[in-house]
Amino acid sequence: MLRGLTRYQWLVIGAAWLGWGFDVFDAMLFNFVASNCIPTLLGLAPGTDEARSATVYWTGILSAVLLVGWAAGGVLFGWLADRHGRRLALMLTILAYALGTTLCAFATSIEQLTLFRALTSLGIGGEWAVGAALVAETVPEEHRVEAGALLQTASPLGIMLASVVNYQIAGVWLADDPQNSWRYVFLCGLAPVFLALAVRVFIKESERWQASSGEAPHLAVLFSPSLRAATRAALLVSLTALLGWWAVNAFVPLLGSLLAGDVARAEGLAPEAAQRLAEAWKSNASNAFNLGGLIGALAAIPLAKRWGRRPTFIAYFLWSAAAILLTFGLPLPPQTRLAMLFVVGLGVYGVFSALVFYLPELFPTRVRGLASGFCYNIGRVIAAFGPFAVGAIAAGAGGSSTVITQTVVWVAAVPLLAALLAPRWIVETRGRPLPE
Repeated sequence: MLRGLTRYQWLVIGAAWLGWGFDVFDAMLFNFVASNCIPTLLGLAPGTDEARSATVYWTGILSAVLLVGWAAGGVLFGWLADRHGRRLALMLTILAYALGTTLCAFATSIEQLTLFRALTSLGIGGEWAVGAALVAETVPEEHRVEAGALLQTASPLGIMLASVVNYQIAGVWLADDPQNSWRYVFLCGLAPVFLALAVRVFIKESERWQASSGEAPHLAVLFSPSLRAATRAALLVSLTALLGWWAVNAFVPLLGSLLAGDVARAEGLAPEAAQRLAEAWKSNASNAFNLGGLIGALAAIPLAKRWGRRPTFIAYFLWSAAAILLTFGLPLPPQTRLAMLFVVGLGVYGVFSALVFYLPELFPTRVRGLASGFCYNIGRVIAAFGPFAVGAIAAGAGGSSTVITQTVVWVAAVPLLAALLAPRWIVETRGRPLPE
């Protein structure tokens, strides 16, 4: 699939892949520990109705904070990558989220955790745009689709790793200490940083960037007549990908936990057994979603090369809408609903995978980092409304598994609308050289 690449080109792909995977790993740790972390910081007894409502509400709030900070970091580091180079920007993103992750483990209040997650998000936000730009500028044009899709496979694998780490710590080693287990989970988010940092030492500056002017780009250029259509297309696919992914995925571990709680109460399980079941179902829910995502990300390669970018996006939009409607709209048994998350992941991650190689194809080198960061991260700002709204509505209605599913089902409207706009708004880039 990627035959003929040099050792250095593989090194660049590997560095960007590790950085993105570890970033997503770190970003999702909170969603796994939320059911233990939030009641502890608020002084609430785990498992009570008050604790469940508070967990749903604050999961939405903190996911929204993460997305806004993520967006700010993406624009900041995207500008930095265009002004001072890709390599420096990549190194700084790691240092920023490493500090934030470490501080989260020592939070003593919900306000402190919110602040530390915001700091973490700044570093996480720069990783995707800069890494995608560097990969697109390094690999040959005939392998751009494969390299971009391969980069996106790091996301579901990073989340699956997060689920394994959380289950091992919170579900096995410290299952009897939920008030403190989440701190050790957060600390694990720091470990991969050293590996990514070591790899990044060997990365050279992009030759395409060095050949450009190096002048600081301005946001206004993205809305000039020559780039207006590209910016509109980038905003449409970014917003659809991010709003769909976050409105669903932010609540996948929590949904697994709540469904497990329903089963535990129905079967009269003891508290420790119920805790172990909750941690196991968190992992099962996340793994189903992300295994589907891994397959969906890889499937974008033949689809985009054979059909083109526009038909591929439309297909994934329609699949995502149908999968969300079926998974969250039908009265399904708990085990079936968890399994159906696999189908949701296929569509949602497929949009993301195509996004990775599509955005760099739209913009010239001098603004590629800024444009990718701006469009992708403006999508994050607007997408922050998704988990916030889902969390607020579900918490207000009691924070049950039924309420969450009844709320999330409305997310299907987003990819449906995108599918209607796509024929006119998405610019086809198949077969075009990367803009200079």
